[in-house]
Amino acid sequence: MDKRYQVFISSTYSDLREERSKVIQTIMSLDCIPAGMELFPAIDASQLDFIKKVIDDCDYYVLIIGGRYGSIDEDGISYTEKEYDYAVSKGIPVMAFLHEDISKLSLECSEIDTNKRKCLEAFRAKVSSGRLVQFWNNADDLNGKVAVSLTKTNKT
Repeated sequence: MDKRYQVFISSTYSDLREERSKVIQTIMSLDCIPAGMELFPAIDASQLDFIKKVIDDCDYYVLIIGGRYGSIDEDGISYTEKEYDYAVSKGIPVMAFLHEDISKLSLECSEIDTNKRKCLEAFRAKVSSGRLVQFWNNADDLNGKVAVSLTKTNKT
């Protein structure tokens, strides 16, 4: 019996709903199991502790970065960045997809807070440093790149 890989999908949520939905469908069509915030139950646990447990159970980590930094924890770091840092610290293979030109995104999909914008730029630079990343322009473009990357990663 072939192993079914579990894939954690990490991104901001409200600005990337369409993208996340398409990626989830693609992951399922590749006979993998998606894991992400859409599938989280209401339980009595801290958000980050629960996310870490889910990431621990995953074989791969897909990071999608658009034009928002996201919800931040009390220490000023976004949950998305904390998820990424945790996956890296655990040695989970990361596939990172960054929007090619965030200046072309609509206002509702962009970071308007100056501090969060700087954090987003620093996060994009951190993710791009020392690893291969893919750049995407729209949901269909992203979806195709995730499919190819996941397939190649499974083979290696």
